[in-house]
Amino acid sequence: MTVLHLADAGEAADLAAFLSRLIHYDRAAAVRLQAAGTALAVFGRPPSFEVLAIRTARLAKPYENGLDVTLDVTVSAGELLESIDESAATAAVPQAVTGPPWAGVLPPRGGWRQEPGLPAPDVLRAMVAGAVAEFRSRTQGLATELRTRAELDRIGREIWSRPIGDTGLPVRAAHAAQSLGFLRSVDQTGSEESPLGLFASGAWLRLRTPYGSIAVRRAGLGALDVSVR
Repeated sequence: MTVLHLADAGEAADLAAFLSRLIHYDRAAAVRLQAAGTALAVFGRPPSFEVLAIRTARLAKPYENGLDVTLDVTVSAGELLESIDESAATAAVPQAVTGPPWAGVLPPRGGWRQEPGLPAPDVLRAMVAGAVAEFRSRTQGLATELRTRAELDRIGREIWSRPIGDTGLPVRAAHAAQSLGFLRSVDQTGSEESPLGLFASGAWLRLRTPYGSIAVRRAGLGALDVSVR
């Protein structure tokens, strides 16, 4: 069995927290793991948000398994969570599973350029809170006969697809970042808030925070600039 040695107990705890949040939205969630050198990337897709969530972790030593120098596998998020030993800072890689369609198409590794116009973290959190309040108000105000799944989904798409300013990043990306613990009000030391970044590469936009990233496909660009791995 392949065992990943994380840099410290904090890295193990943060990875476990991320997996727990994914499982909250989908108990059968799968994640794609990619490890090379001393870096581990974990990709997940919370179904409610239509985004890719990316959590990175530092490894204590370069990943290697026999003659292989990289790891690339899709596994059960729940099984990976169960395998994490926070005190030992280790995680055993479960058996591979048949990956969902999203796991075969990931954002590109390179070519990212910074985009302007991203609001401050407190503005993003206020925008998410306002969107949640609007959704509740509009859906609760529907007549009983109109409270269908199709109508609720229509209202949700309208609200969460709105762009954040002129960035092209949909509000649902910020909502996902907050729900997954990426939009924290202060950093782990309690000091001044760490900055966020918005980056673009081909058809993709990526909201990067110190705690993880959210990647989305930009509307209207079809199947351009994808990485099938």
